[in-house]
Order: sequence, then C-alpha cells, then structure tokens
Amino acid sequence: ILKTLNSWFWWENIWMPINCTWADFVDREGLVFPKPHQLYATIPYAFVLLIIRFFSERYVAIPLAKALGIKNVRRVKPQPNPVLESYFRECSRQPSQSEIKGLAKKCNCTVHLVEKWFRRRRNLEIPTVLRKFQEAFWRFSFYLTSSIVGFIFLYDKPWFYDIWQTWVGYPFQTLLPSQYWYYMAEIGFYWSLIFTLGIDIKRKADFMAHVVHHLAAIGLMSGSWCGNYVRLGTLVMFVHDTADFWLEAAKMFNYARWEKTCNILFIIFSIAFFITRIILFPFWILRATLYQPTYYSTTPVIAYFLFNGMLLILQGLHLYWGYLIFKILKRFVFLK
Repeated sequence: ILKTLNSWFWWENIWMPINCTWADFVDREGLVFPKPHQLYATIPYAFVLLIIRFFSERYVAIPLAKALGIKNVRRVKPQPNPVLESYFRECSRQPSQSEIKGLAKKCNCTVHLVEKWFRRRRNLEIPTVLRKFQEAFWRFSFYLTSSIVGFIFLYDKPWFYDIWQTWVGYPFQTLLPSQYWYYMAEIGFYWSLIFTLGIDIKRKADFMAHVVHHLAAIGLMSGSWCGNYVRLGTLVMFVHDTADFWLEAAKMFNYARWEKTCNILFIIFSIAFFITRIILFPFWILRATLYQPTYYSTTPVIAYFLFNGMLLILQGLHLYWGYLIFKILKRFVFLK
C-alpha cells in the first residue's frame, strides 16, 4: 500500500510539465536540481534554530528587556496538592462556590485556602510580560535576519525585477547555494514554530489561523522545492518576512510601555503589510502563478491547482489579518 501511495504521490503529471520525467532532474552539465530527500534536513535545522532561540532569549532578550524597563515578575506557586491540581486540569479552572466547598472538605482545609490555591494556580498560566517580550524578540530577530539575507540573495537576480523571469527555462533552472540555505532556514523555522505550539503563548483570537498558516507555509515551500518552483518560492518568502519584523518590534516596545515608539512601529508595519500582502502578493505573486504559466503550457499540471489553492488560502489569511489590523488602526485614529 505504501509503495502504491508513494508512486501516486510522485506521479510526474502532478509535479512537472508534459514530456518531463524525474530522470530529467538529475544533476548534469552545470545544472543542479533540488532533491526531495534534502527536505529531511529541515528537521535537524529546526532543532538548531530552537537551540539558537533558547540562548538568544536567555542571554540577549532578557538583558534587553531589563534595559527597556521590563521587570521579571515572580509569581507565587501554590502548595502542591494532587486533588486540586487534578480538578484544575480535568474539570474547571474557576470552580463555583459549591465546588470549592466540596474540594475544601475533600482536602480537609478552609474555603479561603482553596480559593487562594486556584487564584495562584491560574496566575501561573498567564504568561509574564517578560515571556511575551522574549517570544517577540526571537521572531523579530529571525524575520529581520531573513529579510536582510533574502534581499542580499535576491537583489541581483533578474526575476526580482521581472517576474516573467521566474518561468524562463523552467523546469531546467539550476539551484543556487543561496536558494538552498534560504529554503532550509525558512522551512526549519516554521517547523520549530510547530514544535513549540504547546509551550508558546496561545492567543485565542488567531491561534488556529497561525496553525493553518504554519502548515500551509511548510506545505507550500516543500512542494515548491520538489517541483523546482524555487525562484517563485524565494519571492513569496521575502514578501512575507519584510512586514513581520515591524510587528514584532512594535510588540516589544508595547510590552516595555514605550507607547509612542510602539504606535510608530505599528503604523509602519500596517503600511508594509498592506503593500506586501494586500497589493504585491495578489497582483505580483499570484499573477505569476495563476496567469503567467498559461503562456508556457496549454495543459497545466495538477501542481498548478494544488499550489495556487494553498497560495489562495494564504491570501485569505492575509485578508483576515488585514481586517484585524484595519480595526486596530480605526480605534487608534478615531478613539486615540
């Protein structure tokens, strides 16, 4: 069964144009092609990024937070109590008065002590400002680095200025070392975000949107790697990263209560977001993936529909987040 599924998954009509086979993707005469098995390396790269994150959060983010006036609030832990802990995890974090009385009898203690235990236990679940700052600092560091590195990798490439160049010579386009490392770092980063979903700060408003985004990003980048859509893939990554570090910077100064700096950074982020995600992405990237391939092939492959479907999902998320940003801007302008 696995062998059959594997043959279906790698069926040439899914991935590449007519009259092309996987045998054509063998390195030759100066041409180097991306190999699907190279994607396995993104998992260990993700763990390397997690190690870098651990040290940067501890030895860079914490001193920076203290310099900005953010204090490390130490919360008092409640006394170990297996009965109350089990009730807290499995039943309710905010028990009613009658439930508290029942738990007090069960634990042979006063109602006041049970109430205080639950209050302290709930406080432990609330992330501190310092923890929020550390997480924002890590994302800011990665997005800023990837934006700068991405620009260095792309600024001298013809397809950075002429989107038609992404299809010239396709699929026989050689893989550049810069493209390899750009992909490995980006996919590894999103794997690391998936691995830390359970311990990172959960925001109810858009938690599921982030999960969908991370999975769609990994699927898109991995698929574009296998189909050698690397030129377009690097442009998609660059367009996404250039707005995100402004948001993380605004968060950091918001946690430090630098209100004016936070407001300025958020306005810059909003402008960058609407330019890159609402204008450039649909009218530049999606135009290149939906419209331009029809000039090179009259029979689009299945990958055309798969990748464009995922890109349209991303655009839907852009519109959703754009709506949230617009609501914040409206409150900022009209309600001060």
